[in-house]
Amino acid sequence: MTATAPASRPGTVPVDLAGPQPVLDVVIPVYNEETDLEPCLRRLHAHLAEHVSYPYRITVADNASTDATLQVAERLAREFPEVVVHHLDEKGRGRALNTVWQASDAAVLAYMDVDLSTDLAALGPLVAPLLSGHSDLAIGSRLARGARVVRGPKREFISRCYNLILRSTLAARFSDAQCGFKAIRADVARELLPHVEDTGWFFDTELLVLAQRAGLRIHEVPVDWVDDPDSSVNILRTATADLKGIARVTKATFTGEIPISRLREQLGRQPIGVDAPGVPPRLVTQLVRFAAIGVSSTLAYLVLFLLLRTVVGAQPANFAALLVTAIGNTALNRRLTFGIRGRAGAGRHQFEGLIVFGLGLALTSGALALLHGSTTAGLVLELTVLVLANLAATVLRFLLLRGWVFNPRRQTTSPKEY
Repeated sequence: MTATAPASRPGTVPVDLAGPQPVLDVVIPVYNEETDLEPCLRRLHAHLAEHVSYPYRITVADNASTDATLQVAERLAREFPEVVVHHLDEKGRGRALNTVWQASDAAVLAYMDVDLSTDLAALGPLVAPLLSGHSDLAIGSRLARGARVVRGPKREFISRCYNLILRSTLAARFSDAQCGFKAIRADVARELLPHVEDTGWFFDTELLVLAQRAGLRIHEVPVDWVDDPDSSVNILRTATADLKGIARVTKATFTGEIPISRLREQLGRQPIGVDAPGVPPRLVTQLVRFAAIGVSSTLAYLVLFLLLRTVVGAQPANFAALLVTAIGNTALNRRLTFGIRGRAGAGRHQFEGLIVFGLGLALTSGALALLHGSTTAGLVLELTVLVLANLAATVLRFLLLRGWVFNPRRQTTSPKEY
């Protein structure tokens, strides 16, 4: 008898649990892991053989390893029929996952890191909601309630800061973007993967952001996770690449390069029938997003001011830096802080935002004029006064944007969901 999971929503493909093709394909991306690969595969194979009753496959995605990793993988593939090897000539975890997942014939696609930091007991709960058709993606989370994690304070701090940045800039609602323990339905992957550009560590985040924007359901599984002290991941380089990825995805969202509406239509995921026009994000959410955007704008302002000051003087440099960052600040707050999308009213919002900018300019320029009129100011004192004046201007800006420019009662269109 063939057991099939019901297709509960449009776009959901039934999973044949008793067919000849593998139901689950677990990908292990590796680069120079000749030591860790064999114990990983033996442990994973033993776990699947004991706990999984449907056909499965383990795919080793070798990212151009220069040691004996490929030879180890090929030897284990000859020993275990369920193990296959896919060799890539270029490095990149994202590239490996994108390539192997798009070529797979399994119904559910998963991946995990070769160090097996995540307890394999979470694999069943990770895959189950995808097999049933309840969810579209599933992620292991080290930050969800119930997770048990052993790692140093440095990695804990970086992980929480990264996820805070994602929530502030990309309105992410998932709790842990970078845990190497995820799964996705193959029909969903076929639609999303062609739009994922990153080939490295930001691949996970970009995929999740696209899925969330497309209205897909992301299931989170609290995991037991033990940090690998011998991990070869360069934290600084990875963090820099992730920040660049956030900036790229943010830009692509604003310019329409990411076809969210078309993805929603193709995947059959429409917003639930709750009509709540004119309801912006909650005040706390607004404050967090406004603060994150404000910090970014202030840093950009200071960089521009320092670059221009030696060329045109303090006051013109202050005006130009404020103008450029004010336009970007208004656009980001319009979409992320106050939840307003589409082009309707954008011109008015920018015009009114420039009026608010004028008030901020008066504050900062007045502070500069007062400083120069009372003493001979050096660069350090100038910057200190400008930062304090900008803090006051920021408070005024938030109050005016919330109560006037983006007041829900003045909007002709209601904000869409994130």
